This record gives sequence, C-alpha cells and structure tokens, in this order.
Amino acid sequence: MSKQFWLIVVVIVGVFIGIVSFGKNSASSSSKPTSHVEGKTSSTVTLVEYGDYQCPYCGEYHNTIQQVIAQYGDKIAFQFRNFPLTSIHQNAYAAARAAEAAGLMGKFWEMHNLLYEQNLVYYNSSEKTPTWIGVSDPIQVFVQYAKSLGLDTTKFQQLYSSEQVNNLILADESAGNNLNVNATPSFFLNGKQIQVNNTLQDFTKVIDAALNTKSVQSSGSTSQTKN
Repeated sequence: MSKQFWLIVVVIVGVFIGIVSFGKNSASSSSKPTSHVEGKTSSTVTLVEYGDYQCPYCGEYHNTIQQVIAQYGDKIAFQFRNFPLTSIHQNAYAAARAAEAAGLMGKFWEMHNLLYEQNLVYYNSSEKTPTWIGVSDPIQVFVQYAKSLGLDTTKFQQLYSSEQVNNLILADESAGNNLNVNATPSFFLNGKQIQVNNTLQDFTKVIDAALNTKSVQSSGSTSQTKN
C-alpha cells in the first residue's frame, strides 16, 4: 500500500482520538466535582480524600477515617472524591457509579460505607469472598445494596447508567489530576497534600495542628480588628 494511504489512515485515527478525548474532557468540565461532606461544611479545616472503592489500602483507611469523623464531629469537614484506578481495579469505576447513583437519591454515605465494608470483607478473606469485587459484572450486587438501603432499584439502575453520574466521576478525576493525584488514598488538608499513616493518632496530630493554626490566625485577626 502507498505511503499516501497510510498517511490518510493516521490522520483519521488521530481525528478519532481527538474527538473521543474532547468528549471526555467536555463531560468532565461540564460538571463540578462532587461535594460529599461529613462534618461542618463551613469548618476552617477540611480533609479531602481521593479514593478508589476497590483499592485495598482505601478499605484499610476507611475505618480510621470513620474514627476521625466520630472524634472531630463538626470541628472539621471530611470530603470524599472519586479517583477509580481503572487500569488495575476492574470494578472501581462501577462502584463509584453505585455511590454517586445512591448519592443522587440521598444515600451517598450509606452506599459509600457499604462498599468499603465489603471491600474489607473481600481483602480480609483468605478465600477472597466474591463481594462486588471479584465478580465480572457487579451491577446486580449493587442493586441488592440499593435495595437494602431502601432505594427504588429501578431508579437506582437508571441513575447508575446515566451521563449525569458519569460526569460527576469524571469531574472528580479531573480535579484529582489537577492536583497530581496518582495513587489512592490521597489526602489533602486545607488544600495541601499530606502523607499520613493509617492510625487515628497520626490523623489527630495533623488535624489538631491545623485547628490550632486556624485558631491562632483567628485570634490574631480579632486582635487587629479591636486595635
């Protein structure tokens, strides 16, 4: 075949890739990142996690994060954003879909917690009990989870497959990429990435320091106003 023929093929492939890429970028830019928050949204300290529901390390950190939330209550805001590592976790994106679909029906955190609880069951089982992880098509498992949460399963499935849910996940991924997230879980405290061990003590150390800093700044601002 002629060089001209192959040149045309290359151009066509390039155009196709560009269209797909543009479509994905347009979808992610058309939605804002998710805003699932536990605690007080107006808190001066915000802890953000970029996580993957199929990631074993995220599952391990989940219990510690639950302890952090219980300890600090409204003193901080904890926010979760999706960052499914689809190249190594085949059901991660599907799980994010399940969480966001449930979120649109008012049960994000309930589904979020259930997914991570089952993550721990899978990875802590010597036989790798096939929860939603380890099955070829997890949708029916997610439908059962939705049913257990009292959700309308027909509506849940519609939202699960919707462009709206897809765009929410893409927007979270885009926000993570802008912060150079490349692994999960990744944590940011007041916008700054932190490396923290999976213990309540280590989280307490960095959060207390942030709260104290904000308290000093607030006191200084108040003092200057009075003067």
